[in-house]
Amino acid sequence: MKACIYGAGAIGGWLGVALAQAGHTVSMVARGDTLRALQAEGLRMRRADGSLAQVPVTAHSDPAALGVQDLVVVAVKAPGLPDVARAMAPLIGPDTIVLAAMNGVPWWFLDGFGGAAQGHALESVDAGGVIAQAVPARNVVGSVVHTSCSLEAPGFVRQHFGNRLIVGEPDGSRSPRLQALADTLQRGGIDVEVSDCIQKDIWFKLWGNLTMNPISALTGATTDRILDDELVRGFVSAVMLEAKAIGDQLGLPIDQQPEDRHAVTRKLGAFKTSMLQDVEAGKPMEIDALVGAVRELGQITHTPTPHTDALLGLTRLMARTRGLY
Repeated sequence: MKACIYGAGAIGGWLGVALAQAGHTVSMVARGDTLRALQAEGLRMRRADGSLAQVPVTAHSDPAALGVQDLVVVAVKAPGLPDVARAMAPLIGPDTIVLAAMNGVPWWFLDGFGGAAQGHALESVDAGGVIAQAVPARNVVGSVVHTSCSLEAPGFVRQHFGNRLIVGEPDGSRSPRLQALADTLQRGGIDVEVSDCIQKDIWFKLWGNLTMNPISALTGATTDRILDDELVRGFVSAVMLEAKAIGDQLGLPIDQQPEDRHAVTRKLGAFKTSMLQDVEAGKPMEIDALVGAVRELGQITHTPTPHTDALLGLTRLMARTRGLY
């Protein structure tokens, strides 16, 4: 199988190592120092147990030079996806699987799913349908990443904890291509779970990220300090209850209360969210995929979201004043 990773960051590298170690030909689209590092030394990863993996990859700055792939892994930040989707065209053939490994609500979330909301295009994550036009829905396989990785250096991933990936077809089917992909990644060393409703897994992960990410970006606080403040914790719970009500309308019930999720988050300790790390690094923030899409889904399902609206407004304003949105 020919597999291309578009997004040579920490998660893209984690998946690239797995695909290479499963015996597949891996290429990566990269630029600058990352491109040079991949060409010189291949893709490297320090696992959570301290072991080092180093695998050969073909790295190029031009996707057209790599040709049509059997699998394209999209592991970029949401703000960059419209441009990436257009650039990916030379990699995608009629039977290419596009594995979306990203945070938040994806552009295909309501394709063939969502009850009365089914088929609605989400302007907050795909304005004008640019992504949907560039990446046909029939090619997409969804995923939820449960690992913490960072870049130690260009082309060098450090895995901190977690090694789990959930994959699923947007229509919930157990297709042969889905099972083959899961088996491949499992052979490469990732703990893979096949989902009958990947939207439910996406929504459940978002239920925590929806609040912790933007509030940490606004305040500079780690998650433990956010939960230690009873007023902020109460606001977090109010936003989560709004998202829970939206999920009920979409057929995505959550059988927990916010306090149950808070207990899980506390186990992470003084955790610095990805959005806070983006702010500190001066990178664009994933506001729309994590918060804006939830507000839009509230509007589609006629679910009031006053607390989510406030969180979106404050985070968006902060990002705009810093040139990050």
